[in-house]
Amino acid sequence: MSAQTTNHILMIRPVDFKFNEQTAVNNKFQEASETANVQEQALKEFDGFVALLRTNEIDVTVIDDTLQPETPDSIFPNNWVSFHDNGEVFLYPMFSENRRKERRQDILEILNKDFTINKITDLSVYEAQDIFLEGTGSMVLDRDNKISYACLSLRTDVGILKDWCAKTGYTLLSFKADDVDGFPIYHTNVMMCIADRFAVICLESIQNIHEREMVMQYLIKSGKEIIEISLDQMNHFAGNMLQVKNKKGAPLLVMSEQAFLSLSKTQVYLLEKYNKLIYAALYTIEKNGGGSARCMLAENHLPLRVKSAVAEG
Repeated sequence: MSAQTTNHILMIRPVDFKFNEQTAVNNKFQEASETANVQEQALKEFDGFVALLRTNEIDVTVIDDTLQPETPDSIFPNNWVSFHDNGEVFLYPMFSENRRKERRQDILEILNKDFTINKITDLSVYEAQDIFLEGTGSMVLDRDNKISYACLSLRTDVGILKDWCAKTGYTLLSFKADDVDGFPIYHTNVMMCIADRFAVICLESIQNIHEREMVMQYLIKSGKEIIEISLDQMNHFAGNMLQVKNKKGAPLLVMSEQAFLSLSKTQVYLLEKYNKLIYAALYTIEKNGGGSARCMLAENHLPLRVKSAVAEG
């Protein structure tokens, strides 16, 4: 497998998951549930998702959230942190004030026991300027070809994107993408997914024909088969997928049940050419949080620490 995928995933187990009014102002995928047991249902979905991943031999580090400070969206850690194969960790500036509290030093310390962290680059200082870049929600990374795809929004600032790309050696490909009502899509990872040999993308959300053509050309030149989804499928989180690998190196494409059920037979056939599809029921999390399977998975590309053998006798 390529450097695009990893077998190591970080997930945050929720203790007080609920509809976040601060994020709902520009996340049009969110809708408050009328039921009172949102946390209970979300926890059931979370644990079922983790079990599915582990059954498929994916290494998942699960860390419990804390009741204080209040962080209703902690279940989506890929927005505040990203982990890279050179041992670098990036911390990101977050739009919502209560999401900024998700950044936890103790999580990095736990990971540093089994993985090597060489450098931490903290971009959260941009919050003082009221500009934001929400990790691999804002950026969909082609790690093999070092391309950062990003649709611009209030949560994805082009200036910080350029800074990130300058620090990492990535090429930036930014564009505008809108929902059916013409409202900017809040995160790139709900409208596209980059895998090792293919890309799932809602091209019709990129209304500027020149930008759409540019994105397509980048994907084609980097050897990706384009598997297109519709705006309606995007609204069912069909763009919010992540390709991972199991401990044997076999590729798997992770998504929600809602996303899988929205796919046509042809799309399923095209995707299954490249990887096994696995999916979990995440309806409560999707409705109240406005994010799905990919948002819940923080890819850990950090180098594994080499365990020294203990001599016996």
